[in-house]
Amino acid sequence: MKFREWLIKVMAGRNGTDQLCRFLSVSTIVFLLLSLLIRGTGLSSLFWVLGLLCFFWGVFRSFSRNLTRRRAENEAYLRLTGKVRGRFGGAMSRFRQRKDYRFYRCPSCGTWLRVPRDKGRLQITCRQCGERFTRKT
Repeated sequence: MKFREWLIKVMAGRNGTDQLCRFLSVSTIVFLLLSLLIRGTGLSSLFWVLGLLCFFWGVFRSFSRNLTRRRAENEAYLRLTGKVRGRFGGAMSRFRQRKDYRFYRCPSCGTWLRVPRDKGRLQITCRQCGERFTRKT
């Protein structure tokens, strides 16, 4: 328990880990693995250096006390990757619900619509544009 108290005391007033730090951690692992997989080439050294840079930047961001600057960096990262994360998150959500629901795109506006499985042929109404279409669930 003393280690936990010490760690809480050390991290007080510091940035800690956020989404950008997690991305940098994954990037570090990917770059270092790539450097190991393609040994003996110039690319190996490049990936090794990129991995170390990601690691040290992530550690610096985690222990930084300049919270406003780190939050601004994280917000910029979230804005930059928002569309990709949104699409990936929506796809993962649909994948998790695939046993109970069928998902259809509205032919008019492209919105994803969720309907229960095994209900036969249903007339589906889009909540966004009001388009009606029939699909088998």
